Amino acid sequence: MVYYVATSLDGFIATEDGGIDWLSAFESAGEDYGYAEFYKSVDCLLMGGRTYQQVLEFGEWPYSGKPCWVFSRRPKLVSHTDVTITSKTPGEVAYELQARNFEHAWLIGGGELAASFRAEGLITEYIITVIPIILGTGIPLFGASGSQEILRLMNTQQFKNGLVQLRYSSNRSGPVE
Repeated sequence: MVYYVATSLDGFIATEDGGIDWLSAFESAGEDYGYAEFYKSVDCLLMGGRTYQQVLEFGEWPYSGKPCWVFSRRPKLVSHTDVTITSKTPGEVAYELQARNFEHAWLIGGGELAASFRAEGLITEYIITVIPIILGTGIPLFGASGSQEILRLMNTQQFKNGLVQLRYSSNRSGPVE
């Protein structure tokens, strides 16, 4: 399971109201920061209810053809084709994904859901794109998630406009060598 997300330099994935308009200032013609290749590699998507509501506001559903699980305690959320609204735990859904032979799930967000998956030891890879902006406040990259976790740096990529993409794997087997 991969947590693939953009964050401000001060660790926020969105403004307090969920806004991500600040990302548009860093769009570059012809540059997708590896998104297309990454998206082709994922079997399914996982997101929280607030993230889902925000994606719906974009208009057309951008994830057609990929099964998506939306974690929410609000059962009345409107569901699209390929979208399952669930109140199951991250572990229960991870088990379901494994049973259905999904091998590469994208945990889109938000931060609280990512913290829940991390707390259960379910995130195996982190692809974090750091945007050179300080928001000052907002929705954190991770909600309160308890324990410390040491990660292993797999790759870094710097882009001309100042973005830096960091790729880490979880390192549950022990300390970094």
